[in-house]
Amino acid sequence: MAEQKRDYYEVLGVDKSADEATIKKAYRNLAKKYHPDANPGDAEAEKKFKEASEAYAVLSDPEKKRQYDQFGHAAFDGGAGGAGGFDFNGADFSDIFGDIFGDIFSGGRSRGGANNGPMKGANLRTSVRITFEEAVFGCKKEIELTVKETCKTCNGSGAKPGTTPQTCSKCGGKGQVVYTQQSFFGMVRNVQTCPDCQGSGKVIKEKCVDCRGTGYIPMKKRYSVEIPAGIDNGQSTRMPGLGEPGTNGGPRGDVLVEVIVGRHPIFQRQDFDIFSTVPMSFAVAALGGEVVIDTVDGKVVYDVKPGTQTDTRVRLKGKGVPSWRNKDVRGDHYVTLVIQTPDKLSHEAKELLRKFDELTGDSLNAASKAGSDKEPKEEPKDGKKKKFWEK
Repeated sequence: MAEQKRDYYEVLGVDKSADEATIKKAYRNLAKKYHPDANPGDAEAEKKFKEASEAYAVLSDPEKKRQYDQFGHAAFDGGAGGAGGFDFNGADFSDIFGDIFGDIFSGGRSRGGANNGPMKGANLRTSVRITFEEAVFGCKKEIELTVKETCKTCNGSGAKPGTTPQTCSKCGGKGQVVYTQQSFFGMVRNVQTCPDCQGSGKVIKEKCVDCRGTGYIPMKKRYSVEIPAGIDNGQSTRMPGLGEPGTNGGPRGDVLVEVIVGRHPIFQRQDFDIFSTVPMSFAVAALGGEVVIDTVDGKVVYDVKPGTQTDTRVRLKGKGVPSWRNKDVRGDHYVTLVIQTPDKLSHEAKELLRKFDELTGDSLNAASKAGSDKEPKEEPKDGKKKKFWEK
């Protein structure tokens, strides 16, 4: 039993009252999505593409649309050739496929349009190393780049002095050539960049000996780059208009400078906040006192409260990294206070600590000290230890 065809309006997803532009737009979207060239080897996509093409061939033709609205699919039963017995002869897909093939093969840009217009040049990329503090507050750095400067011999034309570029004979100066492609709908007209002039519309017969026909000479140049405050490792700052030259009168590209931020011996960064660890003595932790904290703004004296435990974290508001979006906004500096145990003590200091331990009633070695006064048990002479149930 033959598979029943879906309603053409349902296939394209339009109403019966849809005008020609709406029908064309709906088909274009489906054709782009299911075209075999965009879905190689996908039988289901090819089936949907043919189904949408058949629906468009009918609904885009006023007479065929009238017949379909009156008789449905029966109006075309027995048609010659085409997919599923439908006759595609007479259906005009040329204007729509010019756009579709362009979208599929040229990254979304139609090949039917002008291809030799002004185009912006490519971007150049480089990197620069900066310190932690330079990333926080911003700085200026010198960079060296090899850039293309206009050739003075030919004034950028690329042609030997005394000669000029000639109009391309292959494309007639349009920068594009038209070709036809055979498909199951018949011959489809398409457009591509001229291979002889690469889309410029001009051909240089005698090239400039200095720039070899490019119109540009590579030169090393130094630039001063402004590194904004708050930039982080791996981020880039842009220098507009210093990249590769454009084509056909287009503007230059940009230079993207990636920053590599060096490690800091005591600071660590997370987004716009800074983290560090500061030691304090046991006496300061127990009695309270002052500790000096290093920040990116300089030293800060912090009052430690009595009874502060080790690994206590304190917050220094506004002592972090400035936001590159808003210079008036800064992150915070979080400091972890850690009690530092001295590894070298004088005899007097040791005695004072023992006295302190006794006075606080918090002797850590009390149990072991009590056990050390007892005589050690004598081991059996045969070297065998008694079991716990043996007396």
